[in-house]
Amino acid sequence: MSISSSQLPAPTVLHRLRDETLDPTTLSAYNLYLTANPAGLRVGVADVRRNKFVVLEDYAPLAATSYGGQLQALAAHHDLVGQTGWNHVRLSIQNRHFTLLPAPLLRPGDEAAYLRLHHTVDAQHETVFSYTHASLELASVFAAENEMTNWFKSTYPAGSLLHQTSALLEGLIHQSESTTTRRLYLSIGHQELTIAVIRDKRPEFCNVFAFSSPEDLIYYTILVMQELQLNPDQDPVVVWGDLMHDSELFTILRKYIRHIKFGNRPFDLSYSYRLNELFEYRFFELYSLHLCE
Repeated sequence: MSISSSQLPAPTVLHRLRDETLDPTTLSAYNLYLTANPAGLRVGVADVRRNKFVVLEDYAPLAATSYGGQLQALAAHHDLVGQTGWNHVRLSIQNRHFTLLPAPLLRPGDEAAYLRLHHTVDAQHETVFSYTHASLELASVFAAENEMTNWFKSTYPAGSLLHQTSALLEGLIHQSESTTTRRLYLSIGHQELTIAVIRDKRPEFCNVFAFSSPEDLIYYTILVMQELQLNPDQDPVVVWGDLMHDSELFTILRKYIRHIKFGNRPFDLSYSYRLNELFEYRFFELYSLHLCE
């Protein structure tokens, strides 16, 4: 017997921060941003005119429930998610089923073939999508579960679906300097590490690695640095994600990389004072959805 979304429990709230200026009666003045990842669901709302984040919410995952089921459960218990009338809605998914290629090489209908080298698409349970970074002439091809995408497309037909790495890259390009020196960036999620290398505001490397220990984390970081001729004793590394200053993950990074620091929220955007209680290096990909097209 199937269980409807309204019968599922509401996801547990980890953070729920809202600016008092939010006006739910004029949703057309706001963009809604959603992220789905192994750590749960995240919700952001940005005031379009003021270029300002006025809502940030973080929800723990529902056990043994798909992303689609979690989104439906959240919408069933939420006053904003699931509502229509937004200026724009963007949803990003985090998984390792993606690839990047030059946009001119993207041929409609061949998306699944691009993923075949490292992921076989299960047509019964997932669909392949693409997202083009117009300013970078770069295309992202990724697989997403059908239950999630069906809910999203039926609820927000004009909404944009993209991969977590697309939001990350847009944020990094926005944040990085125009320099011929390679810069390495880390985004750490729940047992997943995304590594990106940017030079002169162009991505040279981007990949997601599964890890289960701090040793795995530093292994993949040093491996990429060695492959791209970066020196852990000399080259700076910037970190975003779900970790603390005193965590084992940051401790081992600091042990092997001399110049390492936490990153900031995307520049040139405004943030409600209520978000000040959060570390600036967290929720970078959610904020960066505001920079996507």
